[in-house]
Amino acid sequence: MLRKKSTRQNIRRGIILMMFIIFPLTYNFLSPYIIIHGASQGVVNGSFIMFAGLFVSSLVFGRVWCAWGCPAAGMQEALFLAQNKTVHPRKIDWIKWVIWVVWIGIIVVSVVMAGGYRKVDFFHLVRDDFAANAGAESLIRWLMMYSIVTVTIAVMALTMGKRGFCHAACWMAPFMILGRKLRNRMPWWSLRLKADPSACTDCNSCVRNCPMSLDVNALVHAPSMEHSECILCGNCADSCSKNVIQLEWSAGK
Repeated sequence: MLRKKSTRQNIRRGIILMMFIIFPLTYNFLSPYIIIHGASQGVVNGSFIMFAGLFVSSLVFGRVWCAWGCPAAGMQEALFLAQNKTVHPRKIDWIKWVIWVVWIGIIVVSVVMAGGYRKVDFFHLVRDDFAANAGAESLIRWLMMYSIVTVTIAVMALTMGKRGFCHAACWMAPFMILGRKLRNRMPWWSLRLKADPSACTDCNSCVRNCPMSLDVNALVHAPSMEHSECILCGNCADSCSKNVIQLEWSAGK
């Protein structure tokens, strides 16, 4: 059973590693800068649509994107080989909210100064950056922003510990955290972790295998396994030999 479960994690890691490899092709649609540029031009662009999509998807899937689709996750989990230190979420999680609020404020000010959104262009700036006749200025701008983002992710993961960037600086996570909080007030079906504490032997394998450094054992014995930093990767369930934890679809608040 554990071998079958580990296969799921191998597939998951393979997917996010591939997402990181192709990140140069998808960066513009996840860029924290290009959404600001679009706002300043009154354009609803690809990154705007992607971030809105992450919020909507979190109403059912929580932060599954962080576990199965995020390029930054692929880089950081690959770096576990070099740095596997446990992070203390409560000490650094607040930082990303400060970054997010300032960033959202800049977007709002930009779009107000532009007179509001006037059109939708999913490929805003993408055509300029990847066109055959793209100018040096466009290419340099793209390379600079891409380098800043990837180097920041790597440095934070290597200095802070496991998925340090996710905890302290990710601009995408707050959209999904807010969506999940809204879902938890509603009774609809969603992907959730459930636990049977009576079967738990407190071996802490779930804690050791959590890529987000959460005290999963404490969550097993809590009334609910909900945690804002849980990405529903299923690592805790897949590493438990007693099948204490299950990743399942269920309804309820």
